[in-house]
Amino acid sequence: LTTSLTPTPHQNPPPTMSDVIRVPPYYFLHVLDNNKNITRTEIGPRTFVRQDHEKVVLGPERMITIPPRHYCIIANPAMRDADGKPVVDEYGQVRVTHGDQEIRFSQDPFPLFPGEKLASKVTPLQVLPQNRALKLRATRDFVNADGKEIHAGDEWLFQGPGTYTPRVEVEEVDTLAATIVKPNEALKLKARQSFVDRTGQARRAGEVWLVKDEGAFLPDVFEEMVGIVRAFVLTDKLALHVRATRTFKDVFGKERKAGSEWLVTMRDAETYIPGVYEEVVGEIQAITLTSRQYCVVLDPVDESGNPRFGQRELRKGEMTFFLFP
Repeated sequence: LTTSLTPTPHQNPPPTMSDVIRVPPYYFLHVLDNNKNITRTEIGPRTFVRQDHEKVVLGPERMITIPPRHYCIIANPAMRDADGKPVVDEYGQVRVTHGDQEIRFSQDPFPLFPGEKLASKVTPLQVLPQNRALKLRATRDFVNADGKEIHAGDEWLFQGPGTYTPRVEVEEVDTLAATIVKPNEALKLKARQSFVDRTGQARRAGEVWLVKDEGAFLPDVFEEMVGIVRAFVLTDKLALHVRATRTFKDVFGKERKAGSEWLVTMRDAETYIPGVYEEVVGEIQAITLTSRQYCVVLDPVDESGNPRFGQRELRKGEMTFFLFP
């Protein structure tokens, strides 16, 4: 008797090793059904036997595992119903949101459904220390956790210390660090747009002001730091010549006209920080006369500080004085 090993036309050939795929735990496959042209997901642990009309297009791949305080971004996420189950269409294909993204946080290992992609690797959440902040901008309209409506283009700060939880509707623009204001220093700030600052004062777009409070200062999202202004130390023989760039009222409460010039001496303040509308012309040295000296001053100023043009004044020592503008 002879036995033929060739199968009859009515029998299927036995599966080969390449048709039998052992899917370990926490692994998954993507299988394409050529008859229906539908791709489905097979999740382990199981032994998958591929049929003639099926093709393995992905896998076995390890499931995505997100540890605590980590996150990842999924592109083209699958749609889910109220119970969290994937939504399928009338053909049995999992429906995905094309062109959108979804941020997933710590959870049980999960597979990627056909169409989903891992847009970013598993990344630790960003922890901000004290005196640092994230500048954020909304890319679309949404409602935040506090029930406040956020519109596309809105900007705000997330200040530390704290852990920042990202959202797909929000992009990170920049990371800001606080500036330390030392004694005899001030920060010069400029408003990027009209807003109300942390002190409750309304600021107009383009307005410039000084912050003299010592300590760490973190600019608001609509505040632009122009620079650091340092104070001038005044002595009995050193004064400061200042010119007004526009009409304003100085720190001593005196109104200054645009273009007017004056001296700031030790009688006014021991240290002086020029205002935003004050231009420093230079430092003035005092003139000292001995008991055997005298001088003639042209255009001397009166008690109000206005020059008396064309007049002369004789001054005899001993004395020390400044020449006013």
